[in-house]
Amino acid sequence: MARLAGVSQSAVSRAFSEGKSVSEETSRKVFEAAKKLGYSPNLLPRILKMHRSNLVAIVASGTDNPFYAAALQSFTRALQELGYQVLLVQVDDDHSLDGVVPRLESYRVDAIVSALPVLSKEAAMALADVRVPTISFNTPVRNRWVAAVCSDGAGGAAAVAKLFLRRGARSFGFIAGSEGSHASSERLRGYVHTLHARRIGGVSVVHGDYSYAGGYEAVLTLAKRGPIPEGIFSANDLMAIGALDALRHELGLKVPDDVLVAGFDDVPEASWKAYDLTTVLQDGAAMVAEAVAILQQMIAAPRSVGDILRTVPGKLIERATTQRETRAKTAGKRRGSGPSSR
Repeated sequence: MARLAGVSQSAVSRAFSEGKSVSEETSRKVFEAAKKLGYSPNLLPRILKMHRSNLVAIVASGTDNPFYAAALQSFTRALQELGYQVLLVQVDDDHSLDGVVPRLESYRVDAIVSALPVLSKEAAMALADVRVPTISFNTPVRNRWVAAVCSDGAGGAAAVAKLFLRRGARSFGFIAGSEGSHASSERLRGYVHTLHARRIGGVSVVHGDYSYAGGYEAVLTLAKRGPIPEGIFSANDLMAIGALDALRHELGLKVPDDVLVAGFDDVPEASWKAYDLTTVLQDGAAMVAEAVAILQQMIAAPRSVGDILRTVPGKLIERATTQRETRAKTAGKRRGSGPSSR
C-alpha cells in the first residue's frame, strides 16, 4: 500500500492511527490506495502488525471462455467466504507477467491463483519469484512455491475416441486450443493414443484458439484439406459449437448422421436444444474446491507445502451430436427398406 500511495510505511500507519501527525495530502493518498486494494481502516493495523494482507491475487486471461469465467466466480466466492480479499489481475497471456510480478510484490499478496489457459514453466518461475503460495489452475506446472490442480484431459479424450469408434467413425479430426496450451495437448494426446491403440492413425489437427469463431473456421479448414472427418473432437465446447454451426450451415452436413461431434467442459450452452452437444464434463467446482483447500494449507505453512499436483477426473456426457446407430446397422436397415433420400 505504501508503494502504491507513494509514501513510507510509517506514513501509512500514522494515517490510520488516531492522534498521529500526518498531512492531509498524505492521508488522501493512503486512503485512495486503500480503496483500490479493498482495505478498510479496521483491517490495516492488523495487516501491518502481522505482515499479512489477506489479499489473494487471481491472474487471468481469456475470461470470455465460459469455463474460466465460471471458475473465476467460484474462486472469488470461495476465497471471500474464507475472509480473503480478491485482486483480479487480467493479462493478455503469460508473456504479460513481466509487468505483473512487481505489482503483486508491492501489494504484498498472501497467495496467487494463476487461471491462465497457457502457463509456461518460465512464467511459473516468475510467479514463484514473488515467494508466496501459488496455485496453477488447469496447467500442471509446479515447483516449491507453485502447486497445480488439473482435470484429467487425456482420460476424457480417450472416452470420446472410444465413443466415436463405437458409433462407427472411420476418420478423425481434432480442433485444438491455443498454441502451447497444456490442456489442449493432453486432450489431443489421449485422443490420438486411444485411436493408435486400435491401429487407427492420421488424425487431422487444426487450431481454433478456444473461441467459437476459431471452431467455425477450423471446420472450413478441414473441408479444404479433403473429406470432412467422420468424428470431430474439439478441445472445448465453444469451438465445438462453432464447428457444429459451420458443418450445418456452411457445408450442409447432418450431425450426427454425417459427422459425430464432441467437445470438452460441459458449459451451459452445450445442453441448449440447438446444440445438444456430447461433451466431457470438466468439474470446475471440484477443481476450485481442491485448489482452495491446497492454498489454505500452503498459506498456513508456506515453506513446508508445495510441488503438488492434483488431478480431477471428468465424465463423458453423451447427447444428440453422437447419438446414432453404428454405420453397419444403419446400412443394413437401408438395404432392407429400399432407397431413401435425405
